[in-house]
Amino acid sequence: MRFTKMQGLGNDYIYVNALEEEVPSPKELAVKLSDRHFGIGADGLILICGSDKADVRMEMYNADGSAGLMCGNGIRCVARYVYDRGIVAHEKIKIETLSGIKETEILYNGDVRVNMGVPEIERAGSGRIPDADYISMGNPHAVVYVKEPALLELARLGPAYENHRGSGRRVNTEFIKVIDRRTIEMRVWERGSGETFACGTGACAAMVSSVLRNLTEREVRVRLSGGTLVVEWSEKDGNVYMTGPAVTVFEGRVMLEKE
Repeated sequence: MRFTKMQGLGNDYIYVNALEEEVPSPKELAVKLSDRHFGIGADGLILICGSDKADVRMEMYNADGSAGLMCGNGIRCVARYVYDRGIVAHEKIKIETLSGIKETEILYNGDVRVNMGVPEIERAGSGRIPDADYISMGNPHAVVYVKEPALLELARLGPAYENHRGSGRRVNTEFIKVIDRRTIEMRVWERGSGETFACGTGACAAMVSSVLRNLTEREVRVRLSGGTLVVEWSEKDGNVYMTGPAVTVFEGRVMLEKE
C-alpha cells in the first residue's frame, strides 16, 4: 500500500489515497502504522476518499484506532495533498469531514487557510474540569489556563484531563498561557493520541476562549511545540479561520499482512 507521511507543525499523520488504494480495517491499521517503534510512526492515519458533497472526504483515525471527528492540521495536509497531485485543480478546496464540509484555500506562500466554522461554546457544569472553558471546533476541547505550559508533566496530567469523569466524554485539553493580546503559548493533549506537537482545532478553541475572556484580540498567533498558527475569529461572519503550513515528509510503500 502506498502512503505519504505529512505534518503540520509536527502534528504528523500517514495519508493514504483511498481513491486508488484498498485500505482494510483502517482502525487496526492506524494502531499498527502509527507505532513509532514498530510501524511508520505518526499521530494517526488519514484516508483521502471520494465525496458526493465536496471535492474529497477526509476519514481520520487516531493513533489508538479511534475515529476522529476533525483535525485542523490534518485537513491542511489533505488540501495540500490533493492540490499537489492534481486530484483537485483549484486553490479553494472543499473537504468533507465528520464535522461537516470545511473550506480550505492554498495560499501563494504554500500555507493553507481553513474556515473552521462557528465555534460552539459550552458552559462548564457540575463535575467538569474547574475553571476550564469547553469549546467545540467540530470536536470537543477543554481550555485550561496555566502559568507555564512548558513545565507541566503532561504525560501524567493529560490522561486525567482527557478522561475526567465530569466531562461525560473524552476531551482534547489545551494548557495555555496568554503572552500578550496577540500571542498565546499552548501545549495540547489530544484524546486518542496523547501529547502532540500541535493541534489546529485546539489552537482555535484556545483563541476563542481567550477572546471570550477579553484576554486577546480576535486575531492571534498561537505558539505550539511544533511552530506557530495564525488564528482569526471573524466578527463579520462568526467563523474561525486558521492558517499554517502543510509539509510532505516522505512517501513510501508498506506491506500489509494478508489475513
